[in-house]
Amino acid sequence: MKNIPLYEVRKIKSIKELMDTSAALYSDRTAFLYKPKGNDKYKPVTFRQFKSEVDALGTALIELGLKDGRIAIISENRYEWAVSYMAVVNGTGIVVPLDKELPGNEIENLLIRAKVDAIIFSNNLKEHIVNISKRIDFVKHYIIMDDDAESATVAGTDADQEKNSFITLNSIIQKGLQLVAAGNKTFIEAQIDTEAMSILLFTSATTDTSKAVMLSHRNIAENLMAMSSMLNIVPDDIFLSVLPLHHTYENTCGFLCPHYRGAAVAYCEGLRHIPKNLQESKATVMLGVPLIFEAIYKRIWDQAAKNPKMLKKLKLGIKLSNLTKKIGIDITKKLFAPIHNNFGGNIRIFISGAAGIDPEVAKGFRELGIHFVQGYGLTECSPIVALNRDVDFKDNAAGLPLPGLDVKIDQPGSDGVGEIVVKGPNVMMGYYEDPENTDKVMKDGWFYTGDLGFIDSAGFVHITGRKKNVIVTKNGKNIYPEEIETLLNKSSFIKECIVYGKDDPVYGDIVVSATIVPDMDAAEAEFEGRKPTDEELYDLIRKEVKEVNKSLVIYKYVKDFELRQEEFAKTTTKKIKRYITD
Repeated sequence: MKNIPLYEVRKIKSIKELMDTSAALYSDRTAFLYKPKGNDKYKPVTFRQFKSEVDALGTALIELGLKDGRIAIISENRYEWAVSYMAVVNGTGIVVPLDKELPGNEIENLLIRAKVDAIIFSNNLKEHIVNISKRIDFVKHYIIMDDDAESATVAGTDADQEKNSFITLNSIIQKGLQLVAAGNKTFIEAQIDTEAMSILLFTSATTDTSKAVMLSHRNIAENLMAMSSMLNIVPDDIFLSVLPLHHTYENTCGFLCPHYRGAAVAYCEGLRHIPKNLQESKATVMLGVPLIFEAIYKRIWDQAAKNPKMLKKLKLGIKLSNLTKKIGIDITKKLFAPIHNNFGGNIRIFISGAAGIDPEVAKGFRELGIHFVQGYGLTECSPIVALNRDVDFKDNAAGLPLPGLDVKIDQPGSDGVGEIVVKGPNVMMGYYEDPENTDKVMKDGWFYTGDLGFIDSAGFVHITGRKKNVIVTKNGKNIYPEEIETLLNKSSFIKECIVYGKDDPVYGDIVVSATIVPDMDAAEAEFEGRKPTDEELYDLIRKEVKEVNKSLVIYKYVKDFELRQEEFAKTTTKKIKRYITD
């Protein structure tokens, strides 16, 4: 194992201490870049201004009677989300981030389960929230982020607004600024119980099966210090915030981490705006999921393939830069300037999470001059468990366990694979009002992740799949569907797939089956621009499946598959909902 020193980090005990110390250390530096409504240019917000607005909002929320209350936040990624989160968690009460993509009935279900006292939401959620307000009576305040004429009449008549207490976020912040100026320090001097539940996060599932994870300030603070000691994040960095903020991966790593390290956060306007926003914000770091990075990487090579000279030049450039790196000279930025310019010219690192990435993609970005690492985590672990370092990494591994965190393999088989279990200060307090499910995963202080994997001789954690997805043949062989899915997805003719086990009377055993979504653009290109018949398409995919089988041992062969046109339903972090096997 390499013995490379960790990066120095300042000690923090809470998210409040994180915010207060960052405001003091980086006062006039840019903390956030956002686009005000109707403005196409990023506007900077300093650390000092951010703290001032958080203090104002927190003070006003307490004045509204929300001290120790539960406050839901539901909106797209935006500056007001960050202000709201900090104002709730740093002295007001318990924050409940919710997924903006949920249908109205599921939002309502989660509001009921979390027993929320107030909701902070954006204009895009207006219709859902207004309808919900007519059916429930326990929410004291509905706070809308947008401050315009439309928002002011969000609840309909003046009587409706009076009854349901609809108010704008800006009006509360203005009131808070007055209260703070008059000497009100109830929020600013609030004491934080670092061990108490302060964050309630719902896992990605239907509202009936999703679990509410209870996290404390200590959970988050410990995770932040540990992850920051492994990756060198500096005040000059600018993160482009792409993934949904209600998800703990983006929340902890893409919002709290840069704020802790004195870096800035720029808000992306949507997935299709990533290249434009990278250029406008001059971002240096971007968190994403494999689907995003694999699509970007594929586009680079697809564009090059359109021009034979360009393709040859790209391949030659990679060979040349790999040679010069061996003698300590990095010329990637010059060789691949057009690619870097498409990303704004400043990107230095991509960080992938939520699922394993194709190692070839990680290696490919690095060859083009953009460092690439991936990590592994779960909401229950605040979230990071293992992380590849910028100075010590393996593209086929989830990463090294975070310092201060114990990670081991429970009941490993002959291949070393078993369930990954974790113990440490970042592990959740438990599932809210769910002792039965808490007891299933928490045993003697160890959290049983439900993920299968192994730890190699260098200490890197490798994930082989989810325990509940494993296909077990009748002679006891374990097959990890994720491994086969990765191989199938490498085909240019396969957009996505799910692999699962099926009892087959012909073989007298469980056989590996797949449901495959073909990439119709690639298929049509293969047939010179015309749409293939069903038979031709099936035959095309059959050849790809046969090719994958050549790289597998016989008992892992995909024996049966079917095609579907519609993409699979996904979580907000772009993971397929495995309804075939769940």
